[in-house]
Amino acid sequence: MIDPSFIVSANIASTLFLAGVIWFVQVVHYPLFSSVGQSGFAQYEVQHAGRTTWIVAPPMLIEATTALLLIWVRPASLSFAAAFAGFLLVGLIWGSTFTMQVPLHARLSIGFEPTIHRNLVATNWVRTAAWTARAWLALTMI
Repeated sequence: MIDPSFIVSANIASTLFLAGVIWFVQVVHYPLFSSVGQSGFAQYEVQHAGRTTWIVAPPMLIEATTALLLIWVRPASLSFAAAFAGFLLVGLIWGSTFTMQVPLHARLSIGFEPTIHRNLVATNWVRTAAWTARAWLALTMI
């Protein structure tokens, strides 16, 4: 049997890391895309997506796995409702990522388009809000 405290710790660590990353991306990184310039933007975008994947994919997988596990293996102090809400937020984050942000990044990999960029920044607030809510839930588990 997996130790619930290990699952909680991994969940908290991955969630807080990702919440920090998403706020940096939302407030600093994505807004600066418009400053890269047209000539080198497509190459910049491809490199951005590849490098970012290496940073966020492992903690996203850890977060998703532990969020699912916490529905069944959780400390007495964590209610089923809180665990399930955390799992639903992970679903929202993954859904937003693969239905909104990934397609927008794919379009930007062809070249910078101001409208696509604005849509990326605007739709990314879904993930920012969801990870912020997950961070709050994670902090309540401490």
